[in-house]
Amino acid sequence: MIRLPGLIDPHVHLRYLDPVKEDFSTGTNAAIAGGYTMILDMPNNNPPITTIERLQAKINHASQYARCDIGFYFGSLGDNLDEFHKIINLVYGLKLYLNVTTGGYIIDEKSLNIIYKKWNEVTNGKKPILLHAEEDVFEMVERVLKATPHPTHIVHVSTEEELIKIISLKKNGFPITCGVCPHHLFLKNDDLQKLGPYGIMKPSLKTKTDQEFLWENIQYIDIIESDHAPHTKEQKESENPPSGVPGLETTLPLLLTAMSKNKITKDDIIRLCHTGPKEIFHLPIQPYTYIDIDENIEYEIKNENLFTKCKWTPFNGFKVKGKVVKVVLRGETIFENGKIIDTQKKAHILHE
Repeated sequence: MIRLPGLIDPHVHLRYLDPVKEDFSTGTNAAIAGGYTMILDMPNNNPPITTIERLQAKINHASQYARCDIGFYFGSLGDNLDEFHKIINLVYGLKLYLNVTTGGYIIDEKSLNIIYKKWNEVTNGKKPILLHAEEDVFEMVERVLKATPHPTHIVHVSTEEELIKIISLKKNGFPITCGVCPHHLFLKNDDLQKLGPYGIMKPSLKTKTDQEFLWENIQYIDIIESDHAPHTKEQKESENPPSGVPGLETTLPLLLTAMSKNKITKDDIIRLCHTGPKEIFHLPIQPYTYIDIDENIEYEIKNENLFTKCKWTPFNGFKVKGKVVKVVLRGETIFENGKIIDTQKKAHILHE
């Protein structure tokens, strides 16, 4: 048996406004079952979280249903700068999209410069900006960072080229961090033939060479983020399947399996799934919070055993080693032996 601190996933998409998709109850149950006691939810809902009213409505909704601690990000297209000072104590960062993704919230360089300057001013250079920035926009990112060197986190890095550029920026003193998703560490573009629409995601699955480069340079990766995007089976099997896959329940088993094969260490998992997110996003301490894992249990990941509302995973059928058997949040057991335990103590909605 090994013990880890409660894990933190700073990149999830709980589509609470869509009645057929994941909500704060099912999503946080999935998080707990996966060993996560704290998550941060993205703002590209429909409508997007770009006003204080929408953010407050989301927080109020989450306060009724969340089972683990949860915090939020704000979004911008550059047309809501006057909202920044209103929400600054309610969020842990600003999420911006430089490539086409779900919702189509894409920003050009002029707007990006304006947003950076305003956010830097309002936050005193502290709360990070998160960028969906695939490889074709890195020159733009470097120019903007030179003008306004604000802490920047590049989400879901998936290619050798992207990570090389990030390593270069880090070595040249830019305030930049990055995250990688488990699906880019454990799946390749060769898997698309088997997965079909269930392997469609943004960024897309990449080559074996890209994947190996991520593993070989894990020391330059700051966090593992699931990018949990639990679209329904019906949506995934439609004529225009949306991008994204669930990941809250499968990330840790995959990492524990990699640990059993000496690809990473226990300390790597703690750094990537707890310490890194906590430091980058300045998250609060959760006292008396931990997860117990039986590292010798071997089992098969199965769709039907998942807590997520969507009930599917691209890792269905994967054999893994290492299972969460207990989760304790602030001294109270909230998951044990495969079951969520109802408690009177509500999860915390995170904000300053």
